[in-house]
Amino acid sequence: MNWFTTPLGAGGVHRATVPGCRKVLVIVPSVVAGTRLLDLLPLLDSDFRIQVYFTLPEPCGSTTRFLSAIGGLVIPWEMALQHEFDLVLAASYRFIDRAPGPVLVLPHGASAMKSRQRVRAAGEGARPVHGLDRQLLMRDGKVPASAIVLSHDQELDVLAESCPEALPAAVVAGDICLDRMRASLPFREHYRRALGVEPGETLVTISSTWTAESTFHQRPELYRELPRSGKVAAVLHPNIWAAHGEWQVRSWLAGSEVMIIPPEEGWRATVIASDVVVGDFGSTTQYAAAVGTRVLLATCPEVRDGSLAHALRRVVPMFAGDIAEAVAVPGFADLISSRLDQAGAILRATMYRLLGIQEPAHAVPVAPCSLTTA
Repeated sequence: MNWFTTPLGAGGVHRATVPGCRKVLVIVPSVVAGTRLLDLLPLLDSDFRIQVYFTLPEPCGSTTRFLSAIGGLVIPWEMALQHEFDLVLAASYRFIDRAPGPVLVLPHGASAMKSRQRVRAAGEGARPVHGLDRQLLMRDGKVPASAIVLSHDQELDVLAESCPEALPAAVVAGDICLDRMRASLPFREHYRRALGVEPGETLVTISSTWTAESTFHQRPELYRELPRSGKVAAVLHPNIWAAHGEWQVRSWLAGSEVMIIPPEEGWRATVIASDVVVGDFGSTTQYAAAVGTRVLLATCPEVRDGSLAHALRRVVPMFAGDIAEAVAVPGFADLISSRLDQAGAILRATMYRLLGIQEPAHAVPVAPCSLTTA
């Protein structure tokens, strides 16, 4: 991009149709982070006082396509670092120590607490981690984030023990992704029709996180052998698509007759439309349980005690060929969020506090989930 075509460039103020805006920078290191931040951005809609910019600290094909599809104004990371922003939004702790402005960081999955026991690259002898570890939250003896979004009061207790220096930045806001899914439940039949599910048909969704411990690697036969009493959909973690490429993913699933849901959006509507989700320790399975969809586990490695995946593993059967064994998990939404249906209001108030301007008077929007990225 030409650095001089945005309102930030030299002489940019003379090109701006809406000058004098507060500047919001959205850091997109991955599609996973980007999709979560898209839940946050509608809270800034209709405000002519704000201009949103996107930046890719490590540009790659998947993130570039993602931002191109949504029509975001993208500026180079090097350019972003030369300016001061009124608010920086992130869904990953990567790069925020260099962020040019006050940072709000939120989880990019269910809970700020990781389900896996250890950092993947750390080896067997590494200590268990939980996602609010001191080494993750601090840089050079300081907490770079101005607002650390938590989903549950229990996470606040963990933070107080692991990194008390971060407590002043903590905001227990609940889970905006879950809130959107709950708001979308009345549209279940609409989603089923859009997916081509006929009345009386069963929709089974196979959910997979990434890594070699996932459904996609551990149980590839499911995509071809799952009982065809209706329709089958596949929801794959965006990192699978990013690491292996769209062509390869579709090639691996060629001939499987499953509906392949795009990684950017559509997975939530598909989960809501499903009769059963067969998944693993990833967030998609947890969100499915939280909105009342019956679930089964295709695989589940050793996970951290007390994690959401551990809670599911205790009550959800392993899939052994019969989807009738799938179970609902009452109360699971309360394990994910202690501020059910409040995330939008809390997050908008936090963003405007960091921006230093008054919140709009209109109600906080809660948009139903979409089956497309448009």
